[in-house]
Order: sequence, then C-alpha cells, then structure tokens
Amino acid sequence: MANKQLFRAYVDVPDADTVNEAGGVAYSLAATHALAQYAATGCLNSTFYAGAAQQLDAVLELCAQVDPRFIAKTAIYARERGHMKDMPALLVAHLAARDGALCERVFDRVIDNGKLLRNFVQILRSGVTGRRSLGTRPKRLVRRWLDQRSDDAIFRASVGNSPSLVDILKMVHPKPASASRRALFGYLVGRPYDPDALPDTVKAYEAYKQDRDGPVPKVPFQLLTSLELDERAWCGVARDAGWQMTRMNLNTFARHGVFNDAALTERIAARLADPEQIRRARVFPYQLMVAHTQVSRDVPAAVKQALQAAMEVAIANVPRVEGKVYVLPDISGSMHSPVTGYRPGASSAVRCIDVAALIGAAFLRTNPGAEVIPFSHRVNTCALKAEDSVLKNATKLAGLPSGGTDCAAPLRHLNRRRAKGDLVVFVSDNESWIDRRVGFRGTAVMEEWTKYKRRNPQAKLACIDIQPYGTTQAPERDDILNVGGFSDAVFTLLAAFACGQLHPDHWVGVIDGITL
Repeated sequence: MANKQLFRAYVDVPDADTVNEAGGVAYSLAATHALAQYAATGCLNSTFYAGAAQQLDAVLELCAQVDPRFIAKTAIYARERGHMKDMPALLVAHLAARDGALCERVFDRVIDNGKLLRNFVQILRSGVTGRRSLGTRPKRLVRRWLDQRSDDAIFRASVGNSPSLVDILKMVHPKPASASRRALFGYLVGRPYDPDALPDTVKAYEAYKQDRDGPVPKVPFQLLTSLELDERAWCGVARDAGWQMTRMNLNTFARHGVFNDAALTERIAARLADPEQIRRARVFPYQLMVAHTQVSRDVPAAVKQALQAAMEVAIANVPRVEGKVYVLPDISGSMHSPVTGYRPGASSAVRCIDVAALIGAAFLRTNPGAEVIPFSHRVNTCALKAEDSVLKNATKLAGLPSGGTDCAAPLRHLNRRRAKGDLVVFVSDNESWIDRRVGFRGTAVMEEWTKYKRRNPQAKLACIDIQPYGTTQAPERDDILNVGGFSDAVFTLLAAFACGQLHPDHWVGVIDGITL
C-alpha cells in the first residue's frame, strides 16, 4: 500500500510557522493579538508550560513591538472587561516609562482600587519597565489617586503589603486637604495626629479594639480577623460585608454561627443573588462554581441556591445562537493546572478545566440543542442535560478522565459523523501536540476545519484560549475568532461573532476601538 502520509488527498491548509510550548506545530499570533492574549489570561504566575519570568519577558518584548496607544487600550480592556489585576498594572507601568502622557490618560481607568495602585508602584520600583523610582509624573498620578478618594476609601485601601499604602504615602508625600485627611495620614504612617480629627470610621475601629461590646465597625474584613470575635461580632461582619467578601467566607460564617440568625441568612442570600452587586463585584462565573462546590454542609440551602441564581446572572452574556452549536472543552492534563498559574502558598483552586467545563455547560443552558464534546487525546462522552443547572453539568465535565492534547480530535469526530453545524467553540490552552506528523506542514485542526467547512460553508470557529502562550491552532480569518480570557466579556464577543456583528479584525479590533 502506498504511503498515506505522502499520497494523502490535497487539503488547502496554511503552513504552520511556529512550535507551541508543548512541541506541537502552531500558528503565531500577531504581536497585538498576542499582547491581548497575555493581558486577558496572564497573571504573572507560572503555568503548566511556562514560568512567571517567561511570561514577563514575553509581555515586555511584545510591548516593544506594539504602538503605545494599543498598549493603553489593552490595559483598559484587560481591567474593565477582563477584570484582571496584574497585567493591566504592568502595561500602565510600561507606559509610565515609555509614554508618560498616555500613562496619565489611562491611569484613572485602570488603577481603580488600592490593589491596582500597589501593583503599579511595586512594578515600577522593581525596575523591569526601565526605571526604579516613581518619578515626577507617576508620583503626581498617585497623589491624584489619593486626592480623588474619600477618607473611608483610603482607610479601606490600607489593607495589603509589598508595598503597603503606608509605604506609598511615604514615597509620594501627599498634601492633606482637610483636618481629617491630615489626621488619617498621621495615623497610618505612625506620626503625631489629632485623634479628634480622625474620620469616624477610624474612630469606630479604634473604639472597638478597646471595647468589644460596642457595634462592629464597617472596616475591611482583614482588619478584624486578628481580633477574637464572638458570634455577635461575626454577625455584624457578615451583615455589612461586600459581595466578594461574602462569597469567599461562607464557610467561615457557618463556623462562627452567622447562619443561626434566620433574618441575616436571608439577607446574605439576597446579597449573593443581587444582579447589580454581582456586576459591581466583577465576578468571574468560575468563582461562583468554586464557591458552590466548596461550601460546607453547614451553609444553608437558601445560600447555596443564591449562588446558583448568581451564576445565572454571571452567564447572562452567553449567546443564544441560531442553528447547531458544538462546544469542545479541553480536559487534557495541562488543563488541570490553576487557571491563574502557580504561586507558592497562593495558587487558585480553580483549574483551567473548571473554566472550560463551565463555558461548555453555560452554552448548553442557553442553547439547549448544543452538543458538548469534551476531548483530550481522544473524544470523551458525558451525559449532560440542558435542564440541569450549569453548576451540575460543569462539575460532571470537570470530573472526566484526562490525557494528552489533540485539538483536532473533536473536529475529526464531527467529520466522521458528517455533522452539520453553524458554530464550533473550542475552550483550551491550545497546546496541542499529539497531532505532530511527518509530511504535513499545517495543523491538524486546520485540516479538519477545512473539511468541516466544505460541508458547512457558513460555519464559524471560535477558539477561546485561557492560558498565555501566544500561539493558536487556527489562524485568524473571517470565519475564525481567537479570543483570550475567562470573564463574561468572552461571551459578549462570541455573541457578536456568531451573528456577524464583530469587527473584521475580530478581538484586536474590539480593543483597538476603545476610546482613550
């Protein structure tokens, strides 16, 4: 028999031009697209295939190749729509050294809380962006950030270290515009101050430290955890907690008797399910999935049901697509790594596979006729019901056995079935390696997609990448979208792509369209 590799039927597939981190053939992303991918998925921690230092080097190298205006727009996108923290601060710090005027234009939109401010200062002083001191303009921007916030907001921002807000105050020497601000700065940095001029929140906190029988002050949760709180105090903490703090401490509340109060339990459940609070909290859908799966048996059913209701709000942007939809979540070995990367002592419990499973389950919920085809080096089967909750289906998918990575496997499966469909959605880290073949220069994904398109000429392929590596298995073109990230902004882009409303340059075009 003749050699099948040499005498295969001709398939018009573009040549691959690079090798991915796993050693498989791949396509390079343009510098702008690669930077966007890193900004939307990178957390400057080690991932399955790359270390934190490699990510940092890659981002800085891409920044050197990209126009500063696009860097500024990417920082805004990553913060406002991708809800990222580290990468937006890095991009603004890069601009501080490269284009101070642009840095000033985007600073307030990106550096929008105390965590981002500390990240920005830490990155600048590290020297990685070309300078080791803040400099005149960055100091002025930090002082402006402080001037624009209330006394309470600054006190709340005082939680956190390396650097702390106290360190920042000593660096930039802000000028207090009121007696309360002068007293607050003195209180924070350990200098003489007028106790009577302190903001009411700080007075209440200091009073509570002296007398625990008084009301629990409305201060950051972290300022209270070092104190020995009784059940009454814990109820006070829970009563005034923010949305994210509530989500993250349900088991803590249960251990300290908070849910013994029926009225407070109802209040907590209502808070978790409140659509407006969910949007303000910039919650990732997968955070709700983890919260639901990790709550203890002592957390009341009403609170667990509120988490499911919150999930329905968080995935509201999942598009309902006309026609047949196939969702292909990657469940290979590398997808079991933390979605935000490894960090000693602080790695996320959320894995890439959890995000992929959640997106697959969410599509099934909004598109009951959709088919979810999980894969590793082969296609797996999983009985999912559209009427089941998103959380239940996502848990089933995430629990499937894994293996190597062959991104072409589910497309090959569809082609063998002669399947018809309008939208195919990959959710993967794109590190396909099993399809390495002699005598063929393109990726197997593109080979199988070309075959699929002959049968379905109007079909579209969306590749959601949830890790920052800078390559793809299917290059961008009119019928192929590559998008990175794991916030609900991805769903919005998919909806626009599916109905033909997305910019011709797809994701990069969306970012480039941001007004500075």
